[in-house]
Amino acid sequence: MLMITFRHHSRFLTFRRPQGAVPCSTSVRIEAEIGGDSGAHVQLRLYNQLGVESFFDLTREGGRVYGEIPMPAVPCLVWYYFIIRTSDGRTQFYGGDSGEGRLESHAPRSYQITVYDGSFQTPAHWREGIVYQIFPDRFRRSSWEDFRERAKYHANIGRFLRIHDRWSEDVCFTPAPGAEEYEPNDFFGGDANGIREKLGYLASLGVTTIYLNPVFESGSNHRYDTADYNRIDPIFGNEDEFRTLCAEAKENGIRIMLDGVFSHTGADSRYFDKYSRYDDVGAYESDDSPYKRWYRFAGDRKHYDSWWGFPSLPNVNELEPSYTDFIAGDQGVLSHWAKDGATNWRLDVADELPDEFIRILRRRLKQNDPEGVLLGEVWDDCSNKYGPEGRRGYVNGDELDSAMNYPFTEAAISFLTARTDAYALDHTLQTLREHYPRPFFEACLNLISSHDIIRAATALSGAPDRNAVSRKVQATYRPTEQDQQKGYLRLILAAALQMSLPGVPCVYYGDEAGMTGMSDPFNRGTYPWGSEHEAVFAGYSALMRARKESAALKTGLCRMGALSPEVYAILRWLPESGEQALLLINRGERQQAVTLHPDDIPQGADGETQVTLNQTMTDVLTQETVSPSNGEISAVLPPLTARLYLTR
Repeated sequence: MLMITFRHHSRFLTFRRPQGAVPCSTSVRIEAEIGGDSGAHVQLRLYNQLGVESFFDLTREGGRVYGEIPMPAVPCLVWYYFIIRTSDGRTQFYGGDSGEGRLESHAPRSYQITVYDGSFQTPAHWREGIVYQIFPDRFRRSSWEDFRERAKYHANIGRFLRIHDRWSEDVCFTPAPGAEEYEPNDFFGGDANGIREKLGYLASLGVTTIYLNPVFESGSNHRYDTADYNRIDPIFGNEDEFRTLCAEAKENGIRIMLDGVFSHTGADSRYFDKYSRYDDVGAYESDDSPYKRWYRFAGDRKHYDSWWGFPSLPNVNELEPSYTDFIAGDQGVLSHWAKDGATNWRLDVADELPDEFIRILRRRLKQNDPEGVLLGEVWDDCSNKYGPEGRRGYVNGDELDSAMNYPFTEAAISFLTARTDAYALDHTLQTLREHYPRPFFEACLNLISSHDIIRAATALSGAPDRNAVSRKVQATYRPTEQDQQKGYLRLILAAALQMSLPGVPCVYYGDEAGMTGMSDPFNRGTYPWGSEHEAVFAGYSALMRARKESAALKTGLCRMGALSPEVYAILRWLPESGEQALLLINRGERQQAVTLHPDDIPQGADGETQVTLNQTMTDVLTQETVSPSNGEISAVLPPLTARLYLTR
């Protein structure tokens, strides 16, 4: 039996050029190494999202096979693997999901090439900036008296609210007295003026965009059950105050991003009006309602389609023309708030919105502001996400600019808590870079906390799975002091990853102060003004300042890779100016001696661009300096430490 060897690595330029996602009609050169059977014949089996299958004979020269493969003229996915027919009549296959594959005796996993619209670009202010996410009720309250007065609006139309007397109180998680079920109706009174008063603070950290969880009228503190898309919730403020916030934010170099909850409304809204609170005739009230076609009823009014079965959140028909026009028409919701200065939007549950609806939103958003950003809540790899319509078009170039990068979140926290190692982290990051168009990858929102997951400082202390414990257990969970201190050390490592990687770092309000908390609602506490964790704040401030000031971190080329199971490296550089930034992370609990040459981490599109380590560099966290020798950097990393070295 003739033995063969075969190797292809989809993330090396020597095997696939150009790297990663490619514009439509691009020719991709695919190569592989082969040995052991000089008479073996190799084909490439190709299949694309359009349903076209083809086989391409590869040319053999010595120990290599290669071919120039034309990509389709429209955005889609293309998959490929190798078929090797040996001289003695056997057939073997070679494939993998990303990186290096393996020989199989059957059809293997297929490599992916993402084909996208080559005109697609994302705004530089977003890619090069820092996002700060605020849960509006919990960041800062400007006036206790105004809060109490504004809350009366909801009481006057029949809504029940729980008002916290003290900013430092714990959030509620049990039913109100006399109620059977918990409702998120407790308020602390964070408002637009409170945010406005802290714009200088945010600007000093380097923040360039504030992403606000919903601010429109609603009876819940999270406001994902929208009651009126065209009205600021009275507790948060009024339209004049919001307009002032946008204007003063702009003066500080900060844009505002709103949260668009367009897959459903609240049942307690002027559109559905289940409780008859509004003068409008809601869809629940009458078949003659102008909003009736927005919703899906089954038989009578009591039975209707709702988001994940929650009757408080009736789903809408996004492509109903009257609804589409209401949101994205000339006088629609997007245009209304654009006039006030908010032209950036995050789409809640983007994977539950039709592709055509997202395309319509994008067109309107870009008409309102070509530099506006459309961010999607997608929890998976955006390039190969499927839904009822088939493969989603998020990265094609005519839908989203960016997505919340939860694959990064999971990979980073798993690595830092030793559930996985640096090689697994690298595989996730490299695969995303391979699958995403470069403008999309560099625009991804790299977060480690949000309103939907456990606070990073708690997750990194070894918290239990949020789905495995009750709210009652989460409310009382406290890590040991030793574990919490370890969590804070890991938090700085996570922040260093955020600030060093391509993509947009996102700081969830209070993470820089060391805020802790399990899942919803415990991840939504009030910002601890005056009681920040000093060491965490100092680390965050230094890292955010580095991102703000370093052109290499904001726009540089990137090499990254694992140097050992515990150590990860990211190298950013600007070929024109020679400016460099190098992150070394030791997640282990033992000291690590590290030596790095750029050629140690050659994967990706930037792997062949020349970079030489020949300048003294200074760590932004400790002011420690390192000087290269023979093009290498050597450093000793203490346990649980990051070193972010910049050239000066």
